[in-house]
Amino acid sequence: MLMMQEFHRRYHDETGITFGSLYPGCIAETGLFREHIALFKLLFPPFQKYITKGYVSEEDAGKRLAQVVSDPTLSKSGVYWSWNKNSASFENQLSKEASDPEKAKKVWEISEKLVGLT
Repeated sequence: MLMMQEFHRRYHDETGITFGSLYPGCIAETGLFREHIALFKLLFPPFQKYITKGYVSEEDAGKRLAQVVSDPTLSKSGVYWSWNKNSASFENQLSKEASDPEKAKKVWEISEKLVGLT
């Protein structure tokens, strides 16, 4: 989110490019959890689906990503998008730390060094 904020600050006004981030929901059946113990991998998806109601299929997560890219109502730059349990999108409020411009600048500068741009 810090990088998205810094991209927005540096490039949105001069290019008109929209920069955003999103949390599509908990995609509990991806390879992300492949290193967890078998019991966790077995129980986590139904826990997300039936207890927290935060479960999102890979297909639905892909649809949400496509929505952020193509839906004109989600074209605001510098935004962190989320979805509620009714599948309605909303602009999620960033924490103070995730929206700190000094931290965003520092992450940007460190990233430039790590990839050899400076």
